[in-house]
Amino acid sequence: MAGAIASRMSFSSLKRKQPKTFTVRIVTMDAEMEFNCEMKWKGKDLFDLVCRTLGLRETWFFGLQYTIKDTVAWLKMDKKVLDHDVSKEEPVTFHFLAKFYPENAEEELVQEITQHLFFLQVKKQILDEKIYCPPEASVLLASYAVQAKYGDYDPSVHKRGFLAQEELLPKRVINLYQMTPEMWEERITAWYAEHRGRARDEAEMEYLKIAQDLEMYGVNYFAIRNKKGTELLLGVDALGLHIYDPDNRLTPKISFPWNEIRNISYSDKEFTIKPLDKKIDVFKFNSSKLRVNKLILQLCIGNHDLFMRRRKADSLEVQQMKAQAREEKARKQMERQRLAREKQMREEAERTRDELERRLLQMKEEATMANEALMRSEETADLLAEKAQITEEEAKLLAQKAAEAEQEMQRIKATAIRTEEEKRLMEQKVLEAEVLALKMAEESERRAKEADQLKQDLQEAREAERRAKQKLLEIATKPTYPPMNPIPAPLPPDIPPSFNLIGDSLSFDFKDTDMKRLSMEIEKEKVEYMEKSKHLQEQLNELKTEIEALKLKERETALDILHNENADRGGSSKHNTIKKLTLQSAKSRVAFFEEL
Repeated sequence: MAGAIASRMSFSSLKRKQPKTFTVRIVTMDAEMEFNCEMKWKGKDLFDLVCRTLGLRETWFFGLQYTIKDTVAWLKMDKKVLDHDVSKEEPVTFHFLAKFYPENAEEELVQEITQHLFFLQVKKQILDEKIYCPPEASVLLASYAVQAKYGDYDPSVHKRGFLAQEELLPKRVINLYQMTPEMWEERITAWYAEHRGRARDEAEMEYLKIAQDLEMYGVNYFAIRNKKGTELLLGVDALGLHIYDPDNRLTPKISFPWNEIRNISYSDKEFTIKPLDKKIDVFKFNSSKLRVNKLILQLCIGNHDLFMRRRKADSLEVQQMKAQAREEKARKQMERQRLAREKQMREEAERTRDELERRLLQMKEEATMANEALMRSEETADLLAEKAQITEEEAKLLAQKAAEAEQEMQRIKATAIRTEEEKRLMEQKVLEAEVLALKMAEESERRAKEADQLKQDLQEAREAERRAKQKLLEIATKPTYPPMNPIPAPLPPDIPPSFNLIGDSLSFDFKDTDMKRLSMEIEKEKVEYMEKSKHLQEQLNELKTEIEALKLKERETALDILHNENADRGGSSKHNTIKKLTLQSAKSRVAFFEEL
């Protein structure tokens, strides 16, 4: 009895010890995941679990986003998940998205998974028209997206219409031109074919390198008012704070880089920015909601921290990731080179095989023609021999007849003719016999000459037959396959570069030969990149000119018009524009902001 009671008590205590959980759904750019979370979990516990599941180490770019009354919010790391203003209906849904953007994607994004998530998010923002992209650049970006998804272009596989179901261009771009889907596909495919040899991660990185130069890339916009009550837009991005006209999100009117800002704070709806130079007065603005101020402050703190972090030496963790990424990149590069060599050897072997098959077919055709010529020569020789024999027999017969005619003439001369008439008749017959004998002698001589000619033709035919037999014998004895170069021995497996982590020191060493080869490849890539950039700009201008005639001007949006005006004025890149705006002193910029 006591044992049963103890058993029930232990079971009850175990049941009580089991933590209460709730279900969370995490939506990434290409997948959905569900987790059971403990009620006491904080935002960091859930965020770390998601990052571990994805294998993501560059966590500082990302966050878990949710929506409150049409306003975007981000899960706080130090606050319990259920203490946030989220729906309590399970599963509780969060979106795993990039919260902060790099200044230079190629230098800062180390892991392939990080690059992939950024690629998917930026691509969606461009297609959803949250980032403005000019038409010609949209086509180029679409071609890199196709390369990332389908790999190298193969005309036998990627036939007309293979992009029919793909969403590759913003609807704004499609509606702006009188062009069919087939015409867009043709232009995208033309560029897609030029990206041969690029792996998925390389194509995605090229996409990001082009996208990061778009004016609206990585900018979070918020409606604000200055002291005078003027409606403006505040833009927060990796470079600093920017003030825009509400009708122009492409070009800021004023910019304040993060290194000029000392402090950011808000009270209720009023936001206060303190410049680094204490002699400059603070400037303030008002937002529409308190919740928006909280979001602005989060974005400002995070972007400011990353801005300062980029300008310091990398942490040990980042150094380690970059070293591993370099090692992985070198390994992949050598693997691609090995595959490229194998592919080249295979293509050469296929070309050699095709050439051998072609030559074999040609030799078979020559042998067939030689056999036919030989048969014709034999038939001709047989006919000539038969004709010569017949002519010779005819000549003998004519000679015999001529002899008989001669005998008859002698016999007639020897015969006594009694009457003059008989004599005359006899003379006439003798004359006729002489003429006939002469004709027969001429015919006999002609037939003898013809027989000699036929013998000569027969000799020539037999000589032609002998030559045909000799050629056929040469073809039959000719080697079928030409001597081939010896196939190079398989290369030894590539030895990965060494990576050593000892105490607090981090080293990444290549063999001298590897370093020299990589240095040469890097230099080669630089030259190729410069040439490609020039070629790319020419192609963009060419495409723009080509489709300009098909543009429907009445469908241009306000951003299209602003972009074209900037281009006509010789507008520079986004970074150069911001640099020009910061040439003025911070004091004058603050004063300008107050007077807007």
